[in-house]
Amino acid sequence: MTVSTEGTATLLPPGGPAAPARPIPAARRGIRSRGTLLFFEALVAFAAALVLPLLARGFKLNPLDRIAQVSGLAAIQLRFALIGLLFIGAVALAVRLRRGRHFDLATRFASAALAGLASGFVAAGAVVALHGTPWPMFGLNGDSGRIVEWAQAVANGRPSGSPVYPPAPLYTLGYYAEWFRGGNTAYAFKDLQILGAAAFGPLVYLCWRMLLGPVRALAFGVAPAFALIDAYKPYSQTVLVVLVPVLVAMVVSLSRSGTQGWRPLLVKGAGFGALLGVMFLTYSGWFLWSAAGVLFAALLYFPWRDGRLGRIKGAAFLGASLAAFLVVAGRYLMVMLTEGQTTKDYNFRFDNFTDPAYYLMWRTDMPGKVGEWPLPGEYGGVGLFALVTFVGVGAAIWLGMRKPMVITIAAMFISAWVMRMYIASHMYETQTVQLYTRTNNQLLYCGLLLCALVVHLVSLRIAERRSQPDAGAGTGTANTVGTVGTAGTAGTGFPGREGAVIGTLCALLLLLGTVSSSMADRYMPAKENTYRILPWVSHTITERDGSCPKYAPGGTCSKDGDQSWLGFIR
Repeated sequence: MTVSTEGTATLLPPGGPAAPARPIPAARRGIRSRGTLLFFEALVAFAAALVLPLLARGFKLNPLDRIAQVSGLAAIQLRFALIGLLFIGAVALAVRLRRGRHFDLATRFASAALAGLASGFVAAGAVVALHGTPWPMFGLNGDSGRIVEWAQAVANGRPSGSPVYPPAPLYTLGYYAEWFRGGNTAYAFKDLQILGAAAFGPLVYLCWRMLLGPVRALAFGVAPAFALIDAYKPYSQTVLVVLVPVLVAMVVSLSRSGTQGWRPLLVKGAGFGALLGVMFLTYSGWFLWSAAGVLFAALLYFPWRDGRLGRIKGAAFLGASLAAFLVVAGRYLMVMLTEGQTTKDYNFRFDNFTDPAYYLMWRTDMPGKVGEWPLPGEYGGVGLFALVTFVGVGAAIWLGMRKPMVITIAAMFISAWVMRMYIASHMYETQTVQLYTRTNNQLLYCGLLLCALVVHLVSLRIAERRSQPDAGAGTGTANTVGTVGTAGTAGTGFPGREGAVIGTLCALLLLLGTVSSSMADRYMPAKENTYRILPWVSHTITERDGSCPKYAPGGTCSKDGDQSWLGFIR
């Protein structure tokens, strides 16, 4: 179910179009088939995601001590950098060995490894934050407590406390607890918080690989997603960042369905439908914000011009997708359409009192030390980051007006914006929130993606122009690894693509390492009005055997843990 949006692929040797092409022996074609390589990329990504959390288990420190937290973050960063540099070094070495025959393969695995290492960094931070306590973040309080309770119910064959809550996380937690934790869903939730954060990077990377080559998927898909990674309830944000590339790939496939054979068309349609069904069961909110935009993109790129047969094939593709979606998630969809209509959210939090046009940062219901918010910007109160984002959105639409990937993401951005303003405009009348502030995440992610796609589109134009002097008109604009550019050409003034790949990987290593450290630090235990209170509470709850966690403050604990967080809710 792989979809390319980069034009016709051309196998280029590291030396450029002028260099002789590398023949691939027949015995190796099966090993280097696209499906096999993607499978090994997935193995590398998920294995890399587990390395840092496993290493962090051996740290000897007090997670409630700030100096220990800083040392822990530095220790994770050191291991992240060293392992990442090993993979980048392998890419550099591949340039020199055997005339660069394995350069593409090394690039694939390095990109996958960096995606896994980055989310593994955040998971390792959660390991440090929860070191010495068996409880998940926030213990049995708030959302954590409800999820633990409902998962215990569904695991024992009883209905959960909320029929509209996505069932997939509850059943996953319930069965995981039965298999690995003796039915203790509370202790099991800690495991899944760590594993869920670790899986974030590989899942995002693999979904963007349906559309882009390895380096481009890492740079233009994975890097923007790390603004949203979450170790507390990782499944909700993970669904958002994988939903966008899956919907884009589906629209791209729809646009080409008129010329495809019946069998691959129906298989792809059913595959997309089943995948969307699983995501809908995991977290359904993003579907609401995205629905209007995706419908617009589907109508725009439906194969209207491919004749009667093409239109029939397009309808068959959508029909197969819908049928598979209903098989997987039809029952839950009916629950949402009936009981979901009567579910009201009356909880007004910090972000509900801020300018609804500001979406660049969601402060949650524990915003920390906040003065004037949003911070006053230079241009009519709007900051530079917002201006750059708006310019990037416009530039992406300008450069990619005819590309389904750009238009679909832009339509999802606009759809979320309209839904946000519609719900917020009725907030006073209905006295309900309906979680409209969650659109912050979708708007930010789609905006960052469109800014990144400007670089993607410009680099493709540059690559196309560089290839014309020697390759002539008609040369493809993408290479086998989807790197930042094609190979250097004599007289063009540009270096070869090997340098571009290595340089990009080094930059992404620094970027992802810094962002991951910041997101891991967000959950280091502290008794303050931020999400750092969540793991702090975990260290103050009495364990099942009646003892206190190893690093409980003052050696004291209680059944529910420190309840000072109740005074922090805003």
